[in-house]
Amino acid sequence: MTTPSPDSPGNTRTEPDGGDRTEQDAEATRAMSADAGSPSAPSYDPDAEATVQIPPVAGPPSQEEEGPDAGSGGSRRRLLLTGAAVVGLLAALYVGDLLVSATNVPRGVTVAGVEIGGMNRLAAQDTLRTVLGPRVSRPVTLVAGAGPEARTTTLDPRVAGLDLDVPATLDEAGEQPLNPVTRLASFFAAREIAPVSKGNPVAIGQAVDAARPQLDRASTEGTIRFEGDRPVPVPSVPGAIVDSRSAPDVVLAHWLDAAPVGLPVTEQPVTVTQDGLDRALREVATPAVAGPAYVIGDARNATLSPTEIGSFLRFDPDGSGGLTPRVDVPAAQKIVDQDLAPTEAEPKDATFAFDGAAATVVPAVTGRTVDYPKTFQGLVAALGRPADATPPTTFTPPPVPPGATPAAPPPASGRAVNAVYTTTPPKVTTESLQALGPATVIGEFQTGGFAADSGQNIKRVAEIVNGAIVQPGDTFSLNGFTGPRDAAQGFVEAGIIDDGVPGRGIGGGISQFATTLYNATYFAGLQQVEHKEHSYYISRYPAGREATVFEGAIDLKFRNDGDTPVLIRTLWTPSSIKVQIYGQKRYDVTSQTGPRTNPVAPGTRDLSANPRCKPSQGVGGFTVTDTRVLTDVRTGQTRTEPRTVRYNPEPEITCATG
Repeated sequence: MTTPSPDSPGNTRTEPDGGDRTEQDAEATRAMSADAGSPSAPSYDPDAEATVQIPPVAGPPSQEEEGPDAGSGGSRRRLLLTGAAVVGLLAALYVGDLLVSATNVPRGVTVAGVEIGGMNRLAAQDTLRTVLGPRVSRPVTLVAGAGPEARTTTLDPRVAGLDLDVPATLDEAGEQPLNPVTRLASFFAAREIAPVSKGNPVAIGQAVDAARPQLDRASTEGTIRFEGDRPVPVPSVPGAIVDSRSAPDVVLAHWLDAAPVGLPVTEQPVTVTQDGLDRALREVATPAVAGPAYVIGDARNATLSPTEIGSFLRFDPDGSGGLTPRVDVPAAQKIVDQDLAPTEAEPKDATFAFDGAAATVVPAVTGRTVDYPKTFQGLVAALGRPADATPPTTFTPPPVPPGATPAAPPPASGRAVNAVYTTTPPKVTTESLQALGPATVIGEFQTGGFAADSGQNIKRVAEIVNGAIVQPGDTFSLNGFTGPRDAAQGFVEAGIIDDGVPGRGIGGGISQFATTLYNATYFAGLQQVEHKEHSYYISRYPAGREATVFEGAIDLKFRNDGDTPVLIRTLWTPSSIKVQIYGQKRYDVTSQTGPRTNPVAPGTRDLSANPRCKPSQGVGGFTVTDTRVLTDVRTGQTRTEPRTVRYNPEPEITCATG
């Protein structure tokens, strides 16, 4: 059924039963529906036949209905709700994480590359001991300096007293952080904790000091060396030594690191500059080897080639950046002496030529040698002069009377210096022996019965003492005159008695020479100053008239109390030693030996525990008095000098095994 619209004639629409209505009717219907929803809209009762009210369709309101601010308010509410949910979730996670990990090491913590973050304390301790344990005993590599000049060595941590302090290391890791941001960051970042060590700084310092010879590098001052006749500059190299004050702390802090421990060093400066080195090369070294040089001696010259000059020319820092040249005297002397040795003469002592008991004086010879330190004083200056085309002429001194000083050569010119000679007087002069006058034997004594090895020592000491002259008023000391009686002086091992058993010792047999010398001076009437008899009596020596010596403790001394010198002469054979005293006879001397008194039985001593024990019979002890009787050959007056000696008993040595 179609009903015309009162507002829009001619427009139609279809009703629900299939009829049509116009578009204008639809607009009217929407308008009325909107008015009906408004409180001020009037009621409307449409014609039942004209229209059917269609209820509004539910759906999102249009922009015109909600207004311009309705959409942004809803978004804020949704964002707030979402944010609150996220915060709540994070808070829950934070609290849960804090509760779970409260007793653990903070996350992300590593110690010397070992990850322990998140572990409980006991597990972290076990991990550190397991992983770092081998490092505790491994050698620690120490490095001093850097680059190619660096020096390395190792240090034993046990010797240095180093150890890992695990509890203190975990303490350094700290407690669980409460800051949420820090806890969140720990999931993504690592934190390295240095291991804490324990050790004694003194022990560490001592260990470092022991390693310093391999670590320290001494500074090297620049110099000039020679390759043949070519001078080669050697630049200065600063040194570096370990700073011993701070090095122990560095070792303690880094000895467990995987890398070597770099020790602090103190630079050692140098003084020779490159300019100073270049100047010495240009002004001294190069001219010095430009040609030969000469040392002018008596009737002979020594020629020094450029290569030989380079072998003894040295350069020392002058303290102002440059170098001072000098001559190495021993090295130069070795070269020059090959040519000038024939111009020298060794001194010779005056001696006696013996014909039976008579002695005649053989004059001394004064020595003449080159004083090389003085000779080379002008050599450096001579080396700076231009090379001569021809060598200097040879100087031949004119003859001089005996004892006169030879004529000096003229001053040397060019690259030459004069040899400086010096005289060396003999130890025993002709005059000292002539002062003896008509010397004769005034006292002598001989002993024998020594072993071959002891005989070698007796021979050596006799060689040293032979020819010794004791001036009036002087005291002769056997220990002082011979000096140390050791292998360097030609003495050998020989038999000795050591604590009652046979032994070996250098210098054995010297006491026999001392006894022989003592008796010779005894009968020469010389004043006895110091001597000591053996503790036990030795049958080959006269009782109460013998002597022993021990270096540094027991000596033999006598004094020449006459007005003229005396000379000691020794005569050695493989079976005997004789000592003679030559001089002016003053006394006739005899010896009176009294009876042996106060005998003491030898007793017995068991030395079975000594593997060198050899049984021997004992010798009883006793007391004896010897009296020296001196009769003055000029006045006939006599005096006596008694001396009482007590000998200890020498026990019988047994070597029983049971």
